Amino acid sequence: MLFGWEDQGLTLDIAVHLGTLVAVIVYLRHELLRLFTGFLEWLLTRSANEDSRLAFKLAVATLPAGAAGFLFRSIIEANARSLALVATTSIVFAVLLWLADRSGSRRARTVAISQLSVSGAFLIGAAQALALIPGTSRSGVTMTAARFLGFSREDSARFSFLLSIPIILASGLALLVDTRAVSSAVDYSTLGFAAAVSALTAFLTIHFFMRLLPKVGVLPFVIYRILFGLLLIVWLV
Repeated sequence: MLFGWEDQGLTLDIAVHLGTLVAVIVYLRHELLRLFTGFLEWLLTRSANEDSRLAFKLAVATLPAGAAGFLFRSIIEANARSLALVATTSIVFAVLLWLADRSGSRRARTVAISQLSVSGAFLIGAAQALALIPGTSRSGVTMTAARFLGFSREDSARFSFLLSIPIILASGLALLVDTRAVSSAVDYSTLGFAAAVSALTAFLTIHFFMRLLPKVGVLPFVIYRILFGLLLIVWLV
């Protein structure tokens, strides 16, 4: 919209979603293996453990965004894609993230991720549903909810990234359904390049974000989002 480029189309969106999904899975492969093993153990023995409980809470946290996406996605896409809205949500949710991080930093001790309740997981999932509104960072808003609940920066980010897997997969499948049938004229080399760039960028972002987060916190991200929102407002004016 800013540069007058043509819409990239749903097929390119799918490729970028796929690249992001691959990056998250590769980065969190060890945690995912533990969660899958814990789920299988529960399935076979009906004996719950920490991993199976976390897998269940991730499933609970996925429900709000899944339901909201199913019910309101078309309405949001038709009525909530203005640059003014993106600017506003970028600034508002940046401030909320900063407040949540300050609130978490003031606590004498943080809550372990194993102590996350089912209601807490649902609350984080409800926050994730807000990311359907353009300009609302999915990782930012879920970390905001987790920090308000008392979790550490690292645990908040890790849970947020784990939670992204089912929602990215679901949104990618939704886009695929929207295309109905992939045209034979699709440029697969371009799609492959887009997916590869997306995967590499996402992996490096997660890698360095997780390393820097304990040291610098979320303030650089907050400043970036506020400046981005202000830039859009200046552009519109």
